[in-house]
Amino acid sequence: MKCIAKDSALVPNTDLLVVFAFAGAPPMLPPSVKLPKPFASAVRGEFREIRHTDAAQGPSPRVLVLGLGKPAEFDVERLRRVSALAVQRAESLECANAVLWTSKALISAVKGGRNAGAALAEGASLGAYRFQTHKSKPKNVKLQRVTLCGEGSDFAAGVERGLVYAAATAFARDLQNQPANFMRPRDMAAAAQQLARRGAGVRCRVLGAPQIRKLGMGALLGVAAGSQEPPQLIHLTYTPKGRSRGRVALVGKGLTFDTGGISIKPAGKMWDMKYDMSGGAAVLGVFHALAELGCPFEVHGVVPCSENMPDGRAVKPGDMVRAMNGTTIEVLNTDAEGRLILCDALSYVTARIKPDAIVDLATLTGAVVVALGHEYSGIMTRSDALRDELLSAGEAVAERLWPLPLAEHHRDLMRGEVADLKNIALGDPGAGASQGAAFLWHFVGDTPWAHLDIAGTAWGASNRDYVGGPMGSGVGVRLLLRWLETRRG
Repeated sequence: MKCIAKDSALVPNTDLLVVFAFAGAPPMLPPSVKLPKPFASAVRGEFREIRHTDAAQGPSPRVLVLGLGKPAEFDVERLRRVSALAVQRAESLECANAVLWTSKALISAVKGGRNAGAALAEGASLGAYRFQTHKSKPKNVKLQRVTLCGEGSDFAAGVERGLVYAAATAFARDLQNQPANFMRPRDMAAAAQQLARRGAGVRCRVLGAPQIRKLGMGALLGVAAGSQEPPQLIHLTYTPKGRSRGRVALVGKGLTFDTGGISIKPAGKMWDMKYDMSGGAAVLGVFHALAELGCPFEVHGVVPCSENMPDGRAVKPGDMVRAMNGTTIEVLNTDAEGRLILCDALSYVTARIKPDAIVDLATLTGAVVVALGHEYSGIMTRSDALRDELLSAGEAVAERLWPLPLAEHHRDLMRGEVADLKNIALGDPGAGASQGAAFLWHFVGDTPWAHLDIAGTAWGASNRDYVGGPMGSGVGVRLLLRWLETRRG
């Protein structure tokens, strides 16, 4: 589906015209459009209300009216959602093209054309997302073109930005949704290398097992030991055209399939463990957008990739591994493997990149799902400034974060008896999400750092029209892009 911006004064001929209505108010229409009076008076404007009719006059034979709800409750997230509903209904009506028309009142309600254009573009593009790569008979898509009509250059710029955000998120979803035998560590590395060929400013280096071994990444090698697939360490770099305002690092967990290793998981829904690379997918998604959006920061993306399998070479409960920074770790539970591959990646980042800030994303713990469900990701950090920046970015794009505690107590729980650290706390102290973050805290030094636990939001979230459901959500991409866009440095 192609999505384009057009001035609202010039409504093109179309199969379906989509307009909007606030609760208790008549539908907002272009001057050339008239609706049958009985239909117009029946529209209530409740949020997500959908009504369509034949037009009495105008450039389209059919008009779809979407309810926005009460003006006091309306925001950009509601606009994303109704935009997604519009393209989904246009598809169900078998329209080849559709026009979404926005009035000055609607643009004003979301504080400007840039916000309106971006929200409409994100909602329309992601609302039309499908993953049919492996279908022998993919469903034919009827809707080929969507035109977003709004007034002014700000609206057009917003549409352009929203389309880039959406394409990057869809790219991450495609990586997530691949079956695990099509998304092995080598496949994820190949996807990263392809990103470096898309545009100027992005470079990619992939380290294989010999280089990983030379760096002393014993934790990553330990997790990968039970798999026939060798580990990979992806290092993407974006360099801005002008003078850089600073250096940031994004680290994503790239566990392309997780059986739990010797501490094997139950069979039920183990197939969902293909999503354990969702943090890495989000990092790659960010780099999908950076060359087009531009960014004033030097951005590094580091993704440790491996499988966690239980063959005769696999690490056993009670074994010890040594991380890149020399820290020794008792592996008491091989299913707490995400923190092991991440600790080597974080050691690499602090030693080789030396960024001003680090953000890592990982489907790290089931505990965060118990705490927060599927609509909020957990954020754990000791930096108030970084926390507030990320909370604000998440709120702006509706990829919301909720702060969870990270204290010296949690850090002490991870100290080992035989080695320096252990990868799980003994007994049942609770606070599993905070424990996982506290383990990682040992590997970031004094660098401002935030850990985002996306185990609840990466897949299986509630349907919000353009996001949610059983498949990958691409969570983290739009959040991090917004953070990079608004970060002061």
